[in-house]
Amino acid sequence: MAADEGCVPGSPRREPRVRRVSDAKLAERARPRPPGPVTTGPSTLERPRLGLRTVRALTDSLVNAPWPPPPPPDLREVETGARTRSRGAECSKKTKTDDQENVSADAPSPAQENGEKGEFHKLADARIFLSDCLACDSCVTAEEGVQLSQQNAKDFFRVLNLNKKCDTSKHKVLVVSVCPQSLPYFAAKFNVSVTDASRRLCGFLKSLGVHYVFDTRIAADFSILESQKEFVRRYRQHSEEERTLPMLTSACPGWVRYAERVLGRPVTAHLCTAKSPQQVMGSLVKDYFARQQNLSPEKIFHVIVAPCYDKKLEALQEGFPPALYGSRGADCVLTSGEIAQIMEQGDLSVKDAAVDTLFGDLKEDKVMRHDGASSDGHLAHIFRHAAKELFNEDVEEVTYRALRNKDFQEVTLEKNGEVVLRFAAAYGFRNIQNMILKLKKGKFPYHFVEVLACAGGCLNGRGQAQTPDGHADKALLRQMEGIYADIPVRRPESSAHVQELYQEWLEGINSPKAREVLHTTYQSQERGAHGLDIKW
Repeated sequence: MAADEGCVPGSPRREPRVRRVSDAKLAERARPRPPGPVTTGPSTLERPRLGLRTVRALTDSLVNAPWPPPPPPDLREVETGARTRSRGAECSKKTKTDDQENVSADAPSPAQENGEKGEFHKLADARIFLSDCLACDSCVTAEEGVQLSQQNAKDFFRVLNLNKKCDTSKHKVLVVSVCPQSLPYFAAKFNVSVTDASRRLCGFLKSLGVHYVFDTRIAADFSILESQKEFVRRYRQHSEEERTLPMLTSACPGWVRYAERVLGRPVTAHLCTAKSPQQVMGSLVKDYFARQQNLSPEKIFHVIVAPCYDKKLEALQEGFPPALYGSRGADCVLTSGEIAQIMEQGDLSVKDAAVDTLFGDLKEDKVMRHDGASSDGHLAHIFRHAAKELFNEDVEEVTYRALRNKDFQEVTLEKNGEVVLRFAAAYGFRNIQNMILKLKKGKFPYHFVEVLACAGGCLNGRGQAQTPDGHADKALLRQMEGIYADIPVRRPESSAHVQELYQEWLEGINSPKAREVLHTTYQSQERGAHGLDIKW
């Protein structure tokens, strides 16, 4: 018999060794596995994304962590690691548009394009990548996630504690600016009037060591007034050759982030260039107020209290305005819910205090708001101003008409039987989607649109109108809407302080400095040749 290959002739035959595998191992190996990420080249690489719950969990862990906190990871290492991952994950977000609801089975769908010769052709299957979602759906880069995790109560208390321990020459002046849409939340939370809620919040913050508490309403005054002038200018310049309308509001950071990152130049060209109230407030505190107090901007630690997590991203993206000498306008943004948690864990028996103003020893004893159902009211104020400036019509009451849903409303002005102004309010993802599709088709008849990423407006921000399990708190939202509606309205034109600041701080209403401080530009990240070819 021939010897086996690999054996010495004449040696005894050895049986082959058999590796025995347990049934559990075999079952584990037989289980289907999801395909791993495929890297096709540098063009498909994208930074990893962190969801809102991940960021909030990271924030909570930092708040409860021992002091001092561990040093943050090197952002260069984060980015290096991030670039080794492929784009990979996708999310499917199917939202019916108004056009889709009434379309028959044989009719061309909105996912079809009209070709040059009038024929329709089917587009690729609709998909949304994580990087294409609205910012309020909380897709952020790894670097932004690290920075967002540091914008929390831990960072706030770090500065408070340093002020108590270090030499007075190294103290930071702590300034907290509160958005008007946050006050109804505190009023509902503690079952008090909105005025009492304001005084209690101010007194509590000062008991912690905060030096000044401001209302951001004066910053919204500037934002609205500049938007009014810009709309009138656009309306007069609009023509077939220069399509400057519709003008879209830019006060919502979630919407602006989405327009810049996904929609590109065809939409960002319609964004109002007036800065948001948060950005204006940053300049007021770090520039005007700092000079009044003989302080450099870096000596001030400025905290914004807002109803929305997107405001945290806005603070990171704002950059470093030249007037602030390398300092951000807002150093930290805390949501209403985060402040409420601090208050619940602290001593609420402290003495109430009135909100400060930017003008010496004056105090704000009366809470006021702008004319908006749940926001700063850009639509109502700009509509009144345009009616008077363009058509010499005085509009006392702005009448809203709900169309397809309560989050898409219309306001019109008629003269001699003809509609001369047509404004709209579009809140939430679905209405933004409808607006963009109709704008793309040239079938959008509006001159102005107030756009907000959150359905229900700013009062429904995720930083305050949520249940503990992360769902929308509809009962709380209705309560806040009732409280907000009862706050007296004050028009920005009636503020003597604003007119004073235009002259004293900005060197005139239409001065170059006013343009620099109160207006911005937008960075479009184009996707292909057509910025409006959106992956819905």
